[in-house]
Amino acid sequence: MNTAYTLTVTDTLDGVDAAVWQAMARGSPFVGYHFLRLLQATGCVHARQGWYPQYALLHQGGVLVGAAPCFLKTHSRGEFVFDQGWAQAFAAHGLPYYPKLVIASPFTPVQGPRLLAVDAQARLALAQGLRQFCEQSQASSVHSLFVNPEDRLALQRAGFMVREGVQFHWRNEAYDSTESFLAQLSQDKRKKMRQDSKYVAAAGISYRWLEGEQLTPEHLSFFYRCYVQTYVEHHSQPYLSEDFFQQAHAQGVLHFVLVLAERDKQPVACALNARAADTLYGRYWGSQEFVRGLHFETCYMQSIAYCIAHQLQIFEGGAQGEYKMARGLLPVSTYSAHYVAHPQFAQAIGDFLEQETMAVEGYVQELQAGNPFKPK
Repeated sequence: MNTAYTLTVTDTLDGVDAAVWQAMARGSPFVGYHFLRLLQATGCVHARQGWYPQYALLHQGGVLVGAAPCFLKTHSRGEFVFDQGWAQAFAAHGLPYYPKLVIASPFTPVQGPRLLAVDAQARLALAQGLRQFCEQSQASSVHSLFVNPEDRLALQRAGFMVREGVQFHWRNEAYDSTESFLAQLSQDKRKKMRQDSKYVAAAGISYRWLEGEQLTPEHLSFFYRCYVQTYVEHHSQPYLSEDFFQQAHAQGVLHFVLVLAERDKQPVACALNARAADTLYGRYWGSQEFVRGLHFETCYMQSIAYCIAHQLQIFEGGAQGEYKMARGLLPVSTYSAHYVAHPQFAQAIGDFLEQETMAVEGYVQELQAGNPFKPK
């Protein structure tokens, strides 16, 4: 790292200049100062959860010019970039994989800035400094998840290996109504989406979109019951607390949009999205009963309809799920960057990533061949 810079690490954002951090986050809500601070204040991010904050701060002449949301991890949960196989390989050779250093927005598979910096030079210095911090600490490796192109370039220059993944996003092609969107789909996909809507309507369910003052603590409490139920059905535990959601809304940390499904004015199911700039982020869903088509109508059709009505350009459907293509979401490549301190394992993982990248790119090509839209 350039000696003009100094890298320090802190386990709290107290005392960090919030305005400078926010400016370097460039409008990304999921690495914003207040979002990260609230995760820690509500206990969702804590050493006892296996997420030990190690916020990296880069100074030049006493001025904060770079920062990164870093965490020492003792497991790989809540990341959505799966490296458990790497951990097993380390263990098989009697080597510890954990703790590892993760640069990420906790529990949030959304691409965006991870190396917050005032310019490209500071960004590179931050990447180099994080590699040095790994080498000086007990961490086996550094993993920067869902990075944007600028960060990916800086991390590669600092010696990180790149891993490719796939998500599914919807783009607004200047649609003026949901019908104009549906008209662009192939006949079978259009029929399927309309069937889902008919099943839900036949069950007596209608929808409201709630945000701002319309979204009350009672609505969020209902959402949280649904959110917990989804985790229970998957034999897991929720990462986030109701207190986090209530405070995030009350303090304006996130701009929530709740898609609420009701029958006779009684809530049945919901999907909680977050809105920022021209993008709607699909985040959480849950229901109190099974209705055919309810999941897809609530999570996808209603969110797309909201985007069209509010002229948003992108709806990100969250991690994984090629089934989303049938709802008009198309494959998008995502990237993470990895530095492994052990040279032999770094070589082995590098070889693996070369093969995996070829497989992922082939998979994306196959997906693109199944484009749900009519040929233009």
